[in-house]
Amino acid sequence: MAAPQGPLDHRYRGEHPVRTLAYLLRPDRGRLALGVLAFLVKHSPTWLMPLITANIVDIVVRHRPVSGLWLNAGLLLLTLALNYPFHLLYVRCWYGSARRMGNRMRSALCHRMQQLSIGYHSKVSAGALQTKVIRDAENVETSLQQTGDQGLSALAMLIGALTVIGVRTPAFLPVFLLVVPAASALVMWLRGRLRAYNESFRQEVEHLSSRVSEMTTLIPITRAHGLEHTALRRMDGTLRQVLAAGLRLDRLNGRFGALAWILLNALGVGCLAGAALAAYHGWLAVTPGDVVMLSAYFSSLTAAVTTLMGLTPLISKGLESVRSAGEVLQAPDLEQNAGKTEVTAVRGRFDFQDVRHVYDDADRHSVRDFTLTVHPGETVALVGASGAGKSTVLGLVIGFLRPASGRILLDGVDMQALDLRSYRRFLSVVPQESILFEGTVRDNVAYGLTGVGDEEIRAALRDANALEFVDRLPAGLDTVVGERGARLSGGQKQRLAIARALIRDPRVLVLDEATSALDSHSEAMIQQALARLVRGRTVFVVAHRLSTVRGADRIVVMDEGRIAEVGSHGELLRRGGLYARMQAVQSA
Repeated sequence: MAAPQGPLDHRYRGEHPVRTLAYLLRPDRGRLALGVLAFLVKHSPTWLMPLITANIVDIVVRHRPVSGLWLNAGLLLLTLALNYPFHLLYVRCWYGSARRMGNRMRSALCHRMQQLSIGYHSKVSAGALQTKVIRDAENVETSLQQTGDQGLSALAMLIGALTVIGVRTPAFLPVFLLVVPAASALVMWLRGRLRAYNESFRQEVEHLSSRVSEMTTLIPITRAHGLEHTALRRMDGTLRQVLAAGLRLDRLNGRFGALAWILLNALGVGCLAGAALAAYHGWLAVTPGDVVMLSAYFSSLTAAVTTLMGLTPLISKGLESVRSAGEVLQAPDLEQNAGKTEVTAVRGRFDFQDVRHVYDDADRHSVRDFTLTVHPGETVALVGASGAGKSTVLGLVIGFLRPASGRILLDGVDMQALDLRSYRRFLSVVPQESILFEGTVRDNVAYGLTGVGDEEIRAALRDANALEFVDRLPAGLDTVVGERGARLSGGQKQRLAIARALIRDPRVLVLDEATSALDSHSEAMIQQALARLVRGRTVFVVAHRLSTVRGADRIVVMDEGRIAEVGSHGELLRRGGLYARMQAVQSA
C-alpha cells in the first residue's frame, strides 16, 4: 500500500474523476498492462474460433489434407489450455490492482477524516462518511473490475476479428466498419427508449418501500384500534400500482428485445447472404469457410460494440463514487499543524484574552468577551444554562475549535502557533458518554500506548474504582467489552474512561458532564475516582448538576457566551447572583 500521505498529495479539487482514478491506479500501471496482455491471450479462443471453423470448413469442402484439420484443432485446444493460467494471471493483476486502488482510496479517506477539523465532523454525519469509505470505494472497485471483464472482452473481439477480416477478406472490412457500429447504435437507441419506463417503475418501488416502512411503524396503533383492514387496503393499492408498472415495463422490454433480436439477426442474414452470393458468383475471392466466418464475426462484433456502449452506466456509477469520495478528500476544513512549534512539556497555565467564537451559519457568537486566567493545578468549573457556551470553551481548550478573535495562551505561548497534536499528548478528556471500542478492557484502558504492563493498568483501574468490577468479569483484563462497551453498565464504562485518563498522567484534564447520566451509587464512586484524577493537574469541568462542582477552586458562571460570575461555591452563594438562583432551583 502507498504511504499514507501519497493519495492525499493529489489535487482532488476540480479534477476530473478519471484523472483522480488514474492517480490512484498509478502504482499499479505495470500490473494493469500485464493484466491486459494476459486477458488478450486467455480470450483469444473467442475470436479465433470463427477463423479456425472457416479453415476446417474449407478443408472439408475442398478435400484438403486432413493434417490441416488436426493442426487447426490442435491450435484451438492449445489456446483453450492457455486460458487457465492466463486467466489466473489476469485476475491477479487486474483484480488485484482494483483492490489495491480501493484500499488506497479508503486509506486516503481515513487519513483525511483524521485531519479534518471537529467542526467539519459536526456538520457531516458519520453515516455519510462511512458510506464513502465502504460503499463508494466498493463501487469504484466493482466498476473497474466489471469494466475490465466486459470492456476488454469486447475490445479483444473487435481487434481480433477486424484484424482477421482485414487480412483474410479485406474487401469486407469497410462493410463491417460501417454496418456493425450502425446496428449497435440502433440497438442502444431502442434500449434508451425504455429509460422513462424504468424510472417510473423505480419510483413505484421506492413508494412501496416508504409505504411498507410506514405500515410497520404504525402496526401497534393499527392493531390497538382494529384498523388492520384499512392498513391492508392502503397497501394493496400501492402493490397494484407496482404490479401494473412492472407488467408495463416487462411488455415493453419484450417488444424492444424482440425488435433488437430480429434487427441484428436480419442484418446477420444479410451479411451471410451477401458473402454467399459473392462466393457463388466469384465476385470476390471468398471461400465457403469465409462465408461462415463472416457470418459469425458479424454477430460477435455487433455484440461487442453493444457491450462497449452499454458500459456507460457502469462507468458513470464508478466515476460518481470517485466524485463522492473527492468531497471529503478535497474538503479544505483541516486542522493545520505543519511547521508549528511542537509541545514538549506543559505546566498547565491558560490565559484567555478577549476570546470570541462563532459557529458557521450561526447568527450570534457562542462565546464572546471571554477573559480568564487559569493557573497550573487549578480546577475550574464551567456552569450555566444550555447554550451558554460551556462546551465551546472546552472545544477551545482541547484545540478542536479556534478563536474567531482574541487569543488563548498555553504557558504563555499562543495556541495558534502550537502543533496541537503534540499538545494533546499532555491532555485527557473524560466525556459525558464514554467512548469504548470492541476490544478487551486492557485494550481500552491502554488505547494508543505501548509498553504498558498489567500492573500499570491495574493501578489505573484501582484509582478509577474500576478494579473491583473488572476482577469479577469472566476474563478479567481480557474480557471483551462489546461494541461501544455494550456489555458494561454506564458507571462501569465511565470508570474505564477515567482509568484511560489516569494511565496517561495528563497535565490538563477536561471533564465534560462526566457524571450526569449516572445513578447516585455510580456517581459517588466516580466522584471518588475523579478526586484522585484531578490532583496536581489543571482541570476544566463542565457540569449541570451544581452539587458536583462545589469543590472546584473556581466556578465560572456563563450566560449567553459571556462570563457572568467567577468565584468559589461559597462566594457565589453569598453574592446572591445567577449561581445562587441556579442553586436554589436545583435544591427545590
